[in-house]
Amino acid sequence: MKIVVYLGPSLSPEKARAILDADYRPPIKRGDLKKALKDGASIVGIIDGAFYTRSPVGHKEILAALKKGAVVVGGSSMGALRASEMDTFGMVGVGRIYECYKTGQLVADDEVAVTYNPVTGEQMSEPLVNVRYQLKAAERDGVITKEERAALLSMTAGMHYPERVYPNILRSAVDKKILSPEKAVALSKYIEEKPLNLKAEDAVDTLKKIKELAI
Repeated sequence: MKIVVYLGPSLSPEKARAILDADYRPPIKRGDLKKALKDGASIVGIIDGAFYTRSPVGHKEILAALKKGAVVVGGSSMGALRASEMDTFGMVGVGRIYECYKTGQLVADDEVAVTYNPVTGEQMSEPLVNVRYQLKAAERDGVITKEERAALLSMTAGMHYPERVYPNILRSAVDKKILSPEKAVALSKYIEEKPLNLKAEDAVDTLKKIKELAI
């Protein structure tokens, strides 16, 4: 059974291979799914994918793969978004981000969009969905207030996705008087000491689900 997984900045290849033995390929773009089926893939995992710089994987491509009998599993990033739109046709959705898109808690594509190094796959900006997750934890632990969290999220959502890196976010928060300089330093230290990554967690769960389906 051949398994093809499209993976990029959401999870390192080393961590992925420790969970699932598969043919790992770069983030999926338009036309890649057809190639995977031509290569004999019977299970396709979609985690990361092209968003703005190249044409994203299309709904018709996924539907065609499903009709040919392939199992298509999605989670974490582009996979979560497409699974929320295509699960009624048989695509398998995994993880909390998928559930948030499915229930309408998340609606914008750029919730999961990031910039990354095309050579190393290293993530260079922070997805908005991760910022939500991190700030919720900071509120719960008393680092910021509910009002500060809401203001920070609103400000970050208004940023162009490549600009969403924590130094920029915290600097803008101080400039806009959302946080005091002292509170921004405390939040920065908290994020450094207790980093959270919902996309990575969902990517792991997606690979575990594929492993179950492959048995």
